[in-house]
Amino acid sequence: MPVRWRDAMSQALYGPGGFFVSGPGPAGHFRTSVHASQAFASALFRLVSRLDADLGFPTPFHVVDVGAGRGELLLALAGLAGSEASEAGDEATGSAVGGSGETTPAATRPSPSRPSPVPLAHRVRLTAVEKAPRPDGLPAEIDWVDEIPDRITGLLVATEWLDNVPLDLAMPTGNCWRYLLVDPKTGKETPGEPLTPEDTAWIAHWWPTPPSAPSPAPLIKKFTSGKGPDSDANLLINGAERWEGVEGAVGVGRVEVGRVRDEAWGAAVRRVERGVALAVDYGHLRGGRPVGGTLAGYRGGRQVPPVPDGSCDVTAHVAMDSAGAAGAAAGGGAYTLVGQREALRALGADGGRPPLSLAATDPARYVRALAAASAVAELTDPAGLGGHRWLLQPVGVTIHPLMAR
Repeated sequence: MPVRWRDAMSQALYGPGGFFVSGPGPAGHFRTSVHASQAFASALFRLVSRLDADLGFPTPFHVVDVGAGRGELLLALAGLAGSEASEAGDEATGSAVGGSGETTPAATRPSPSRPSPVPLAHRVRLTAVEKAPRPDGLPAEIDWVDEIPDRITGLLVATEWLDNVPLDLAMPTGNCWRYLLVDPKTGKETPGEPLTPEDTAWIAHWWPTPPSAPSPAPLIKKFTSGKGPDSDANLLINGAERWEGVEGAVGVGRVEVGRVRDEAWGAAVRRVERGVALAVDYGHLRGGRPVGGTLAGYRGGRQVPPVPDGSCDVTAHVAMDSAGAAGAAAGGGAYTLVGQREALRALGADGGRPPLSLAATDPARYVRALAAASAVAELTDPAGLGGHRWLLQPVGVTIHPLMAR
């Protein structure tokens, strides 16, 4: 029976046997920044170190990973914190080594009149927020919960979480917007009831569309079956030639209603007492929303039709400015939006190639440096993972000194 997309996504992704709560987890199907390179975790550790100093080296310092997959990011951060403590010995220096090997600025180090802090490894509390069961073998020092904890002092990070928060899709028909309904088994879509006033207002403000613009591309996608170029796996969301119109449809196409994601992000920001909430995701801004939306499916390393039957990831890009405004309204400070390329470079991962002369003087070191540069290049490629946007929402701290080189 057709249901609203929000309900279909919720069941397909997080219901019993859903895509994210069973099987190998995200790493078994697609590549995120966390899985691509240790350089991503190293850059985040540098942000953690700077934030730790800015907060006065609190005990505990929380790192909360929302949508933690199988705990990969927290495992990497725990290893980096342990290495820092080992290098510092019994006396912590307050500096942290990032992806480029630089240390944090002198302004973040303890002054002679300020006691040296206990190493971060002994103060950090790592918490994974995930609907899936706790993985076997995960170290005991990583907490595993299914809801965001309260009273966070430190960093809340959500890497490719908001794009999987279930949301409604809407289409214009006649003189109003209507919810799109979807059959979870087939992916077939039909128009449903009119939008609530709240969702209508969200579209009017955050996803404005010309009320009577022509719609040359049909609105509702038609799936076919078979193999080869016309198989389901090749019928991607923007394949306009594969769509069918709906009687009475007008306007420029369907819209992904991000109000529920705004609420989710606002609720996350409210859990931070002092620190930063960081969302890393594919997204768009009010001045350039994608016509027809971005809904897509992924499975086994391939893009597939977004059928919400639990067999694939169903995702849509995030209205980042809308989420940031919601976070500010929830008690966060003015948000900062930067591209992943800019963010990683500010945190020491510049991806520069090592000098060729190093190959002659220290070939092993040259090879390692070249591999590291290649990994950073993948993270900053604007056609791939570098297309991510970073939404930084401060609570009681200032963003720019944390991100400055």
